[in-house]
Amino acid sequence: GHIYDYIHLRDAKGKAVELPFLEIDEELWNPAMTRLTLFIDPGRIKRGVTPLEEIGPALEQGKSYALEIDRAWQDANGQPLRESFRKTFSVGSADRAALTTEDWKISAPKSGTREPLAVSFPKPLDHALALRMIQVVDSAAHLLEGQPALANEERRWTFIPAQPWARAPHTLLVQKTIEDLAGNNIGKAFEVDMFDGVERRFTNATVRLGFEVR
Repeated sequence: GHIYDYIHLRDAKGKAVELPFLEIDEELWNPAMTRLTLFIDPGRIKRGVTPLEEIGPALEQGKSYALEIDRAWQDANGQPLRESFRKTFSVGSADRAALTTEDWKISAPKSGTREPLAVSFPKPLDHALALRMIQVVDSAAHLLEGQPALANEERRWTFIPAQPWARAPHTLLVQKTIEDLAGNNIGKAFEVDMFDGVERRFTNATVRLGFEVR
């Protein structure tokens, strides 16, 4: 509870950024309570909305910031952290382009082995969503069990099957609600300019990418 009392975003001068996060009542923890997801307030990102126009962006291109976590934040046993945490980073240009799978590179494994299937992306994807929203099915449309993982700063997804690969066509199933770091989905950007006449159509919930195991 009270996560926003212990997590701060500061600019290069150490000044706290005003209300940078979307503060919601339900804290977004993973089941093991080892990963917390924070969202930058969309009102401080999307153009043409009141918070951005009146307060300004939470993150500005070309500037440096620090994410700080107070030592006083208690763990599950009621103990404070051993030390405070500080992560500095710089802000690049805005990414307002919808995701596409056309430039994903699939490296198929060899049949009869448990070599990893590898998929490379041109830019990082959201870590938690990529592990959950990319799946593999065999030629009979059966979902394969196995262990997914991410590497290369979330630009490379791998999958090691529980059983050796069969020599057959396979399919990578990707849910369209998967996101990059800016919140863009497949076929839909996080920020849609309605004046550009952008049409948002979701005819299928997933994208299917075929590959051959030989």
